[in-house]
Amino acid sequence: MTRPIRVLVADDERNLRELVIRELGRRGHEVDGVADGAAALERIRETSYDVVVLDMRMPQKEGMDVLRELAAFPEPPQVIVMTGFQEVSTAVEAMKLGAYDYLTKPTKIEELDIVVRKAAEKGQLLRDNVALRAHAPGAEPFAGLLTRSARMQEVLRIVERVAPTDSSVLVLGESGTGKELVARAVHERSARAQRAFVPIHCGALPREVFESELFGHERGAFTGAVGAKPGLMELADGGTLLLDEIGETDPDGQVKLLRAIETGTFFRVGGTRPRRVDVRLVAATNRDLAEAMKQGEFRQDLYYRINTIAIQLPPLRERREDIALLAGHFVEAKAAYGVKRLGAAALGVLEAYDWPGNVRELLHAVERAVILSKGDEIQPGDLPPEIHSPSPSRAPASSSVGSLETMEREHIVTTLRQVGGHRGKAAALLAIDPKTLYRKIIAYAITPQEFR
Repeated sequence: MTRPIRVLVADDERNLRELVIRELGRRGHEVDGVADGAAALERIRETSYDVVVLDMRMPQKEGMDVLRELAAFPEPPQVIVMTGFQEVSTAVEAMKLGAYDYLTKPTKIEELDIVVRKAAEKGQLLRDNVALRAHAPGAEPFAGLLTRSARMQEVLRIVERVAPTDSSVLVLGESGTGKELVARAVHERSARAQRAFVPIHCGALPREVFESELFGHERGAFTGAVGAKPGLMELADGGTLLLDEIGETDPDGQVKLLRAIETGTFFRVGGTRPRRVDVRLVAATNRDLAEAMKQGEFRQDLYYRINTIAIQLPPLRERREDIALLAGHFVEAKAAYGVKRLGAAALGVLEAYDWPGNVRELLHAVERAVILSKGDEIQPGDLPPEIHSPSPSRAPASSSVGSLETMEREHIVTTLRQVGGHRGKAAALLAIDPKTLYRKIIAYAITPQEFR
């Protein structure tokens, strides 16, 4: 998900509830807590939660009653049931009522964190598929891609030509250029448009859970695997699988991924029966995979397997004619925060900026301006400081890997500075997983002194 996962913990044991709230919060989630089932239902009616961690034994309204009432909600959250060791039969009944999973007490926070992330991802997939099926294929051209740029128009022409085929597609471009939108456009204009579009962010998954997420697992395959779960590759059967940031996949994962792509078969973790799927593969990366191959970090055979058709997305600084178009669209899209218009001076500032974070950075800048603007017209002062007062030492734009890494490092530091060093909020603004942000902070040797 591109924002922190919103979690509600419903448990009458105060110490346990506060422990879970604190530890899940440290892992980048937004967590609230209540002490009984009635309060849980009231909170869920007021606030949109992705996941509810629900104790079965609570005063006023027990967990089973909460589950029954949630079944009538139009968009209920995913529910993880917490139960005592002797109450497994109750947990099984909860699963029949729609619970995503159950864990027995005492539960390790690491296991709960993994299940919370998986539950939230399932909820997002369900919402995505409902949204896609609400429109006829191609009803919204190019998955919302807006452009006047000649280079982007060429990208769209390639999408039109490749979408009806089953060829693998590799989408290349800097972070924030719209690689997932292009992947969705390929899917929506294909014969698979009525089936699932399933994205998986290879860099956001820890190595130890990548295989389980992609291929699924059988009951008892590892600690916490209390039931069989299909992987994302199975969910994409008949549709399109997006391997986002495939360049971040570790070597062992690359071997297993290549085997599954080439044969169309795989084994669930802990499974003995091969499973066959029919998926259209789209991969995306902001890395120079040719250089990664030279360094031994990316397999050559996997590269040639995913690179049937390559689509290169230009950075926003090389399609400046789109800045005004996109900014105006984002102002309208954020009208819920206030109906505003973009002043000429503010637009001039936007068009003069180099946008190291590309379209994603522009979106966040406009959203911030809409929220903070006191009048009806957005002024330069409503924009983030680094945009209306750029550093004179900013390096010139370059397509080299080193320059891209430098710009990404600057963008991360700037975002951390904006949120006072809060990594969860920074990850949400950057639209990356908190664990990915943590790894990048280490890789770029970013110190707290830089963003305080």
